[in-house]
Amino acid sequence: MTPPPGRFKRPTLLIVGCGDIGLRVLKLLRGRVRVLALSSSPERLAALRAAGAVPLLGNLDDAATLAGLGALADSVLHLAPPPGEGEQDLRTRHLVRALERGGRTRTLVYASTSGVYGDCGGARFDETRAVHPASVRARRRVDAEATLRAFGRRAGVRVTLLRIPGIYATDRVGGHPRERLLRGTPVLRPEDDVYTNHIHADDLARACVMALFRGLPQRVVHASDDTELTMGGYFELAADLCGLPRPPRISRDEATERLPPLLLSFMSESRRLDNRRLKRELRLRLRYPTVREGLTAA
Repeated sequence: MTPPPGRFKRPTLLIVGCGDIGLRVLKLLRGRVRVLALSSSPERLAALRAAGAVPLLGNLDDAATLAGLGALADSVLHLAPPPGEGEQDLRTRHLVRALERGGRTRTLVYASTSGVYGDCGGARFDETRAVHPASVRARRRVDAEATLRAFGRRAGVRVTLLRIPGIYATDRVGGHPRERLLRGTPVLRPEDDVYTNHIHADDLARACVMALFRGLPQRVVHASDDTELTMGGYFELAADLCGLPRPPRISRDEATERLPPLLLSFMSESRRLDNRRLKRELRLRLRYPTVREGLTAA
């Protein structure tokens, strides 16, 4: 990757992993800051340019392609997922090394996951709760968080970790429960059900922007709405709003026999996220406070 010469006069943001949420952030910031977007796919560069970003070709899996990246941006929004295997997030480690060499970045926001907590038995808690990842997927996220916090302390970079639950939106691929309802995928019976958390994609994009401007150093923030529903309750609400049949309810034993392992893993973790930091520190007023507003607006 060859960086453009010189430094930009306007504040510059680098979005790493500019998918659906990154494009929503681009809309919010267009004209306010100069935005660079890193992608490993040459075929996406034209779309990123059309969306208002300066596209950069680079691959987080190949540290050599990130040379010069650290001298380009004042702020970084890290939306790229970890690799699909291993206990460590080597992509984030490669990114940190590139940023540290350049020495320009002063603010970084990372899109993590609420899955780092593992199963919490339905407890409601804030960001001070210790992480307890139950899957290797979540352990890679914990590794990324630790890497970024250490980078922030070492380099004087203001790092905000957004722990994000389930993202939904009608204009997001796979982002509406209607698709699952039409497939007739069952949910757990009430006595076996788990609490889940949600955030509308537009509110998440706004949370990313607020974190870039207002996030406190080395701070975790739950990027979650006010919904307090079980997974089954969520899909039943969605079915009612869509005019579709409610999903069948099954026992946990039946689910173990009938459902794929990834879906079962989500059905094995129950928690309720306290989002007061999101509202008080980032001063974000949710456009869709609960999934009822978000699904109704759709």
